[in-house]
Amino acid sequence: MSKDLVHRTLVTDNSFTSLALRVPAGIMFVAHGAQKLFGSFGGYGLEGTGQWMASIGLEPGYLMALAAGSAEFFGGLALLTGLLTRPAAFVLAITMLVAIITVHLANGLFMSNNGYEFGLALLSISVALVFNGGGKWSLDRKLSDMTNKDGAEPGRSPSPSSGA
Repeated sequence: MSKDLVHRTLVTDNSFTSLALRVPAGIMFVAHGAQKLFGSFGGYGLEGTGQWMASIGLEPGYLMALAAGSAEFFGGLALLTGLLTRPAAFVLAITMLVAIITVHLANGLFMSNNGYEFGLALLSISVALVFNGGGKWSLDRKLSDMTNKDGAEPGRSPSPSSGA
């Protein structure tokens, strides 16, 4: 894997915007993933979540529960630390899109009817993080600065005139 690809994946600015998005979203994703994987916070764990997913047509249910729970739990941890923010946010955006389409869309917008309101908010945050990266106080920013080989301003992509 080229250093340039790693740098492009990690590069981010030094703004608080991404931090303000990724920390609360990370907490919510970790909690929801823990419900699916471990039965924490009143969740049903892999067996129960897998049975429910199979009942709504997401087969094989156990594997789908493992995939969704892992994406949410480990993706949420990635958002919290700001490590590999863009790839994690991309996987979480896909997970939220699937949840909205398969579970919540038919119920309308509002959460009171099990609608897609909450999923849409998490999808929007995830998409914003795909574009912006981890921001201030992220491990991505630290790693990006370490891989910066062209003398660009720390946390920014090298300028087009530098041959990048």
